[in-house]
Amino acid sequence: MGILLGLLTALTWGSADFIARFATHRIGTLRTMLYMQFIGFLLLTICLPWLGGWGHLTDGSGWQPWAWGLLAGFFNACSTLALYRAFEIGKMAVVAPLSASYPALTLLLSWMSGDRLTPVRTAGIILTLLGVAIVAGGEHAPDENGAPAVRMGGRGIGWAIAAAVGFGVLFWLLGVRVIPRVGATQTVWMIRITSTALTGTVIFLANQPMRLPRGEVRWMVLGMGAFDTAAFVLSNRGMQMEQVAVISVLGSLYGAVTVGLASIFLKENVSRWQWAGIMTIFAGILLISR
Repeated sequence: MGILLGLLTALTWGSADFIARFATHRIGTLRTMLYMQFIGFLLLTICLPWLGGWGHLTDGSGWQPWAWGLLAGFFNACSTLALYRAFEIGKMAVVAPLSASYPALTLLLSWMSGDRLTPVRTAGIILTLLGVAIVAGGEHAPDENGAPAVRMGGRGIGWAIAAAVGFGVLFWLLGVRVIPRVGATQTVWMIRITSTALTGTVIFLANQPMRLPRGEVRWMVLGMGAFDTAAFVLSNRGMQMEQVAVISVLGSLYGAVTVGLASIFLKENVSRWQWAGIMTIFAGILLISR
């Protein structure tokens, strides 16, 4: 059952991130992030009584569940902002696999905290990091005047790598610290309320508009909020049934979903060198899952 939840996580996350491409182009990264998180918060607040209630947040466990939830929300907010910025300015087929490389860091942190690291998983980490380096190398093509090759395809790569680092730490924290102390669904609620507050604060301090999305963008952020929140709930439930590393790897296959949707609908031009790096990342992710 945990494996199925992990695969459903990848599907819902990949769909949410594909929609994010269009929403960020219309209303920017910060507003997209704000309303996606806020919609998720509202949906969970309504549904929480049917999804296990408030759990350790209100059962007398004190301040610690709230503190762990706030920490998870902070890492999620920073990572998601970096991810959406990468989607806004970069190629989805490139930045999605880079951001999906986070299980390599999650596994390393698990190993440092006492988990056993097998040779196969070690090879998976090496392959994943190699793939990241290949993709980050960009693509080379002659310019319009036939001049020597210039570096292209690098937009958004730094943001995608930052997102991968943030998600790597987040999922390690979720599996070994946060979910056992807060609860699976309750953790997502904490992530949503924290991320909404942080994003709203950033928008206010940056003196940017907070006006509500209109037209089709409203439906985009509604879909993102529903898909992304459902993915987190599925992932956290999966972590209660399977090893953290396995669920993290399965969830990270959202990158494959996003790449597939981008290749079908966006017809993005990605160099053969970068495709090789993308395949190397996914090969490493599959080895990590063993």
